[in-house]
Amino acid sequence: MDYKDYYKILGVGKKATPEEIKKAYRKLAKEFHPDKNQGNKTAEAKFKDITEANDVLSDPEKRKYYDELGTNWTKYQQFGGKPEDYVRRQRPTYQAPPRNNPSPGTNPEFDDLFGGSGGGFSDFFKNIFGGFGNREPEPTGQRLNRGQDFETEVEVSLEEAFHGTARILNVLNQKLRIQIKRGIEDGQSLKLKGRGGENPSNGERGDLYVKVKIAPQPQIERRGHDLYVDLPVDLYTAVLGGKVNAKFLGNEIAFPLAKETENGKVLRLKGKGMPKYETPTEHGDLYVKLLVTAPKGLTEKEVELFQQLAELRTSK
Repeated sequence: MDYKDYYKILGVGKKATPEEIKKAYRKLAKEFHPDKNQGNKTAEAKFKDITEANDVLSDPEKRKYYDELGTNWTKYQQFGGKPEDYVRRQRPTYQAPPRNNPSPGTNPEFDDLFGGSGGGFSDFFKNIFGGFGNREPEPTGQRLNRGQDFETEVEVSLEEAFHGTARILNVLNQKLRIQIKRGIEDGQSLKLKGRGGENPSNGERGDLYVKVKIAPQPQIERRGHDLYVDLPVDLYTAVLGGKVNAKFLGNEIAFPLAKETENGKVLRLKGKGMPKYETPTEHGDLYVKLLVTAPKGLTEKEVELFQQLAELRTSK
C-alpha cells in the first residue's frame, strides 16, 4: 500500500494554513468535479484524491496524526502492524450519528456517485483513519449533492467598514444586495447560502462567498478594533493648551489638550475606535498621535514676538 502525500495532491506546503488548504481544495474541486467531467475516469479519480486530502488536512486532529505517521511510514511498511504503533498517540476516533442506518463502512452519498461500497476513500485512508464507519465526511458529502461554491470580492473604504454599507453584486445573472455590517475586517468572507452554482441533476445550488477587501486609508491605521491616527495640531494650541476638534471617518471628535504638549505625544481616546463586528455597540480605542505644526507666513510683528520669546527663554 503506497503512502499518499495529501499535501502534494492539493499542491500546498506542509506548513500551509487552513485558509490556504481550503483555497487549494476549492480550486481543484471545481476543476475536477464530476458534474464538469462526466465519464472522465481520470478526473473522477483525481476528485476522489482531492476530497480525501481535504478531509484529512482540514481537520486539525487528523492532520496532526497524519503528519506524525508520515515520518514513520517506512517502518510501518517494513514491519507491519497498526499505524498507531508508529506514532506518539492513539488514532483519532470520530462518532457520527447514523444516517438511514447505512451498513458499516459505507457512505450513501459516495456510493451513489462512485459506485461500490465505500468507494469514495482509498484503502490508505481507511487503513489509517478507520474508513467511513467512524466518521462521515459531512462537508464533502454535502458538496457532492450541491452545485459549485463560488467566490467573489468587493472593496470598501475604511469609513464604510466603520459605519456599515451595502453592495449590489451581479453574479451568475443574479443581482444580489449584500449588507456589510459595521466592523467588518479586511479579508473577512460573507457566505450567501444557495447563491452559488446549480447542480444540473437536482437544481440544488452551492454557496457564494464574498471576500471583503478594505482599502487603505491615508493617515489612519487599523489594528484589530483599535485605530491609530496622525493629527496635526497648531503650535499655539500645543503650547497654550485648548480644545481640539478633528474629523475622521465621517465622525467629529473633540478633546481637551493640556498646555505644553510635545510633538509626537500619543493620546488614547477610549471607545472611539472601530465597532466590533459581532457586538457593534462596542468599540475599540482611538490612538491620536499629535503632530505639532509650525505657523507659516509670519508677519513682521509675529516674527518680532517670537524673537522676544526666544530671548526670554535664553535669558533664564
